[in-house]
This record gives sequence, structure tokens and C-alpha cells, in this order.
Amino acid sequence: MNKNPLYYAKILLFGEYGIINDSQGLSIPYDFYRGAFKQSDALEGKSEKSNASLKKYFQYLKELQESGEIIAPLNLKSLEDDIEAGFYFDSSIPEGYGVGSSGALCAAIYDKYAVNRIDPDTDIDKNSIVELKKILGQMESYFHGKSSGLDPLICYLKLPVLISSKEELGTVALPKPGQGKGAIFLLNSGQPGETQPMVNIFMEKMKNHGFRNVMKEEFTKYNDACIQAFLKGDTKPLFSNLKKLSHLVFEYFTPMIPSSVHELWKKGIETNAYYLKLCGSGGGGFVLGFTLDYEKAQTMLQGHQPELIHRF
Repeated sequence: MNKNPLYYAKILLFGEYGIINDSQGLSIPYDFYRGAFKQSDALEGKSEKSNASLKKYFQYLKELQESGEIIAPLNLKSLEDDIEAGFYFDSSIPEGYGVGSSGALCAAIYDKYAVNRIDPDTDIDKNSIVELKKILGQMESYFHGKSSGLDPLICYLKLPVLISSKEELGTVALPKPGQGKGAIFLLNSGQPGETQPMVNIFMEKMKNHGFRNVMKEEFTKYNDACIQAFLKGDTKPLFSNLKKLSHLVFEYFTPMIPSSVHELWKKGIETNAYYLKLCGSGGGGFVLGFTLDYEKAQTMLQGHQPELIHRF
């Protein structure tokens, strides 16, 4: 293993909130943003802040380990020594943007300090993926209150993962990027979001029978159809279901849609030039865009800096 491997961001293409409700999800690594451990004798600014955060996180892991609750024991002595020696996590992954900043850190700590680490190059089968998700979910709970473990799992495996249910998930091949006009892109809402408050709003909504029905009957249907069409590279059903999904989220998930993109979201549905959807829990950060004509979408979204992820 090289000394300081890179850990990429992740993007949940499909399944935000649906995964909680047992619909499918598809998450992919995104190497445009990345993080790695570094060391400095003279910590200042960002590196000093990161080192201080690692100290707090170390205390959380130490309590877990000492209470016997930790699922995968870590070499905490080594981690503590490294933190004292000026270790920090140097990351370009924006925090609060739904692209896995805490996931990458958890993946990096597990990779470097786990006592019996599951090797992503040799040990990956269904059981080990489910086990890894539990381990990393426990590690990431420090940041979000409760974590599914999916984000750090993608950051650790550096492979796309298809989630069929809580206990059924596996790596999957994505269609090769094409040279066509179509694209998936990120759109910056201009403000970070927080996961926990958004999840709390969703859980509150789930107490409503009508909302539960919408999730079960409509959201799951459109979401799962989008995943199947995307994996097959079949754009016609992908975009007809994307439109329904985008409309449904606009109607039922209003608090999760950052106010700065409300009008753009509506405009996409009305013009069919692009469709927007949540990227992670919403409330801020990035939103995801899908279009059959990226140049046209770019023109319509001028000033909002769309960031290309995938072409087809």
C-alpha cells in the first residue's frame, strides 16, 4: 500500500431518501474531489483545523473501543501518535455539499488503522461489503448522528455500488462515458447543507400516511426505473422517469431543495431542457442535473457553474 493513498468524493446518483425507505440506490466515486493524509511540523490554517478535528474524532473512536462497542478494532495508539506528530486530512471535498467529505475521512482512517482490515482489492464479496458498510456507518455516525455507511463505503472501495436493499448491495459496472450531447452535472446551490436536520424533516413526513404512500407507490417506482435505464444506457426511459422523479421531489421535498435553485428546478421541468434532483440529503450543497443537450443546459444555467460528471 502506498504511503498516503487518495480517497475520492462520492455522488449518490439515485436513491436519496429512498434508501431509508428500501428503494434502490446507485452511488459512484467522483475523483474530481479528493483527500489524503499529510503531515506537517508547522500546522496552520486549514491543516491546524483538520488536526484539531482529528483529535476530537479520536476521542469518539477511543470511547467506542474502550466500551467494547466498536465493530472493527483500530490501532488507536498509532492514530494518536500520528495526530500528535502533525497528521491532518488534506481534502478538496467541500463540507456540507453532499459529496462525502466525512465519508472520505472515515475510509482513510479505517484503511490506515483497522486491525483486521477488509482489503478492497482481494476480499470483496457480498458479505464483506455489508460488513464494511456497518463498520464504516458506525465510524461516520460521529458526524451525522446516524450514518448508513454508504458514503464511506464508496470512498473506500472506489467503485460504483448498487443498493438493492439494506442487506443487498454490490459493486456494479457503469455504462462507459459516451461522446454524445447528454450529460450528468453538478450544480452549486451556493450554500452548505446539514444532513441531520434534513433527515429529521423526512422522518417527520414519513409519519404521514399520504406521504408514505407517495414514497412507496411513486418515488420507488420512478427511482428504480431510472437506475435500471441508466445502467442499461437507455436514455428514453431514463429521461421520462427522471422528469417524474424531479417533479415529485419538487412537490413533496420542498424543504430539502435549496431556495437558490427553486426557480431553476421548475424551469427544467417546464422546458425539458434538463431535470434536477437532490444530491444527498439536500438543504444546500450540490444538486444533480441530467440533460440530453449539455450545451443548451449550460446556456440556460449560466452563472450557476454546472460541473460535468458524466457524458452519454
